[in-house]
Amino acid sequence: EMLALGEAPHGAVNAAVALARASGRKGQAAAGMVNAVLRKVAVAGDAWARLSPQRMPPWLRGSVVSAWGEDAARGIEAAHEAGAALDLTPKSGDCPGEALPTGSHRLPSGTQVSALPGYAEGDWWVQDAAAALAVRVLDPRPGEVVADLCAAPGGKTLQLSAAGAKVTAVDISEPRLARVAENLARCGLSAHLVAADALDWRPDQPLDAVLLDAPCSATGTIRRHPELPRIRDGEGLAELTRLQARLIDHALSLLRPGGRLVYATCSLLPAEGEAQLAAALDRHPGLAVEPPAVPGIEPGWVTPQGGLRLRPDLWPERGGMDGFFIARLRKSADQT
Repeated sequence: EMLALGEAPHGAVNAAVALARASGRKGQAAAGMVNAVLRKVAVAGDAWARLSPQRMPPWLRGSVVSAWGEDAARGIEAAHEAGAALDLTPKSGDCPGEALPTGSHRLPSGTQVSALPGYAEGDWWVQDAAAALAVRVLDPRPGEVVADLCAAPGGKTLQLSAAGAKVTAVDISEPRLARVAENLARCGLSAHLVAADALDWRPDQPLDAVLLDAPCSATGTIRRHPELPRIRDGEGLAELTRLQARLIDHALSLLRPGGRLVYATCSLLPAEGEAQLAAALDRHPGLAVEPPAVPGIEPGWVTPQGGLRLRPDLWPERGGMDGFFIARLRKSADQT
């Protein structure tokens, strides 16, 4: 907190000492040592600043270097070290913060969200600028019937509703859907919430569009969750990619002929992005990729396939963004 996030030393030290004292007899005995060690750390800012950014673990770094090269990997590591700003998505008009080219607004990290103007009125919600692009790529229209699969925590559901779509938000977690309901109520928006496994859910009628933000490794969010490289080791990736493929196939089956699907993952791994797109095109003849046409997207972000590859080292002058892969797919008009 002190060295990476710039927290005031006295507050961080006092909080850590209080936690030690509250953790039982052993913690109370260690409180003096905690105080002494952290006070030494508090004056080590210059040495901390000279350290190289922490390297990604080999299972992740190898894929990143293979896909984009050593310089990109170092840039991503530097972005992870720098941390993430606070991004907001406006419902319609006014929104605090710096307006970004893609439509989000940005404020410094540590900003107290509930104290910002427009919070109580529901004029905006917290959502990373990269995450907000999935709905902008989908481009929902008023009156369209749309499903948001794996919807929690709900930022994309709010975007879809704000665009005037008739939204069904599906998520397997009832507690997480309760948070979606709270945010919808605060923002004066509505959606039909369904607690179900997305693979088991089917609508009463074919859909105009589906947004699938699929379960993934979440490796695109390390700048927000620096513990991820320490608690994950790449195990389970094959199972995740199989699940993503099944979800893509199921989502396509829910669409009317000519309907569209946006597939998104907050992952840096091509196995969960570019490779999933290529495999889906192989499995579904007649499926077409529609390159993103969203203000603020730079040409270099669009892949040769027509997907959108976002990385933490993009926009370095603005503070970066989360890692994401986003692709818009159109079902052919003669597919049922």
